[in-house]
Amino acid sequence: MALQLVCGLFLLWNILTSLFGIQTRPIAWVYYELVEIGAVVGLNLGVVANASLLFRARRRQRAAEETLRLASGAFMQVLAERFDEWGLTPAERDVALFAIKGLSVAEIARMRATSEGTVKAQSNAIYRKAGVSGRPQLLSLFIEDLMDDTVAEIAAQ
Repeated sequence: MALQLVCGLFLLWNILTSLFGIQTRPIAWVYYELVEIGAVVGLNLGVVANASLLFRARRRQRAAEETLRLASGAFMQVLAERFDEWGLTPAERDVALFAIKGLSVAEIARMRATSEGTVKAQSNAIYRKAGVSGRPQLLSLFIEDLMDDTVAEIAAQ
């Protein structure tokens, strides 16, 4: 970028001196042409370098998106494994998933077309089976699992 800036400033200076009639110390025509050629080559090299950097950045972005996709899949796999381990019923699985997603008891009840009391009872059963006392601890179990090396192993498969 510095090379592009210097080359661009040289060409701009050349145009401004001609436009405003600013007198500069003359140099031989051959040297002047060589400097202009160098400036144009420098600008083109800058374009190539920037294109290369853009290509690398896009490649890194695609890799990061793929890693995120794998981690998301790994999270769902960890959820399923834990739900199986705890012996959750299908209804409890739904409630647990909605709770982990951050939905309130009222929202879960509305989505499942059931009463809030039923959702609370299912939530208590989930917490008991998971060995936790509430939603924050339930969520922390999955955060710990994701931070564990097992997720990296699942994503590598």
